Amino acid sequence: MLETSARLLRLLSLFHGRRDWTGAEMADRLGVSTRTVRNDVGRLRALGYPVEARPGVDGGYRLGAGGALPPLLLDDDEAVAVAVGLRSAAGGSVSGIEESSVRALAKLQQVLPARLRHRVGAFQTYTLSAPSDGPRVAPDVLTVIAVACRDHERLRFDYRTHAGTAGAREVEPYRLVNDRRRWYLMAWDVGREDWRTFRVDRIELRTPNGRRFQPRPLPPDHELTAQVADAARTATWRYRARVVVHAPATHVRARLPVALQVEPLGDDRCVFEPGSDHPEMLALYIGLLGADFTVIDAPELVDALRSLSTRYERAIAASELASGLALGTDPTV
Repeated sequence: MLETSARLLRLLSLFHGRRDWTGAEMADRLGVSTRTVRNDVGRLRALGYPVEARPGVDGGYRLGAGGALPPLLLDDDEAVAVAVGLRSAAGGSVSGIEESSVRALAKLQQVLPARLRHRVGAFQTYTLSAPSDGPRVAPDVLTVIAVACRDHERLRFDYRTHAGTAGAREVEPYRLVNDRRRWYLMAWDVGREDWRTFRVDRIELRTPNGRRFQPRPLPPDHELTAQVADAARTATWRYRARVVVHAPATHVRARLPVALQVEPLGDDRCVFEPGSDHPEMLALYIGLLGADFTVIDAPELVDALRSLSTRYERAIAASELASGLALGTDPTV
């Protein structure tokens, strides 16, 4: 009986690792006959596990959805990873799961071997979580968006921008990205016919979802996360300006700390729209491009450039005076 129970656990472990198996593959992994596999599958069904059988030459078995929750069969590193993840989730950016995470962690610790309890206990004792002052997102909102991404269904929602304006949006959702304790949705905005990044905490979903859509080509995931991170950094700029740079677009792109759209205006000119939280910071930033430029319709930036120019001229004059005195020469000559 103990041998049969151990074999059933191994059988469940196979289903955890891969959804579909042939009877011959399972028999080979377990070191038993295909008849024994059929009998064990029957025992699992009697215990409430929805194991589906596929007839035919290429038939086999699949663990379906629903039924009793199968036991988690984790190796040491996986068990510790789950415990660490639950501990981190208790102070994360998803609202309403703190208590659930703590309860799940307590249950997991009760069944961990002593050697693993010590590792998890050390992590809990000697790590601190800084309080999150960022926005929180309800887990059901994340779930609805994730399912729409999976099923290629349009989302309709009301959205509040950083500037406080609100409006209805319809998008084709593609990815959820978590960056610095904030959740973002990367989607194709149907009305604006362009890619957009949305803060999920500013989304108020409308139901039901829209019609299905044909997915568009996407860059690799690491490029998507980089785009979202850049969009998150630039979305909160208080000041923006349109600047024509007297240099090739490749020259400007190579000197930008974040990815901005740079539009060529010929071989030796280009235009882009940088931003910053303060006009003087923006003036310093543009000055580091190493090329002449013209500011278009941004009087705050022009005033900041004038202020910096005057300050630099005073600094040059004072520096030349100090250098002349240090050399013992008459700076008035």
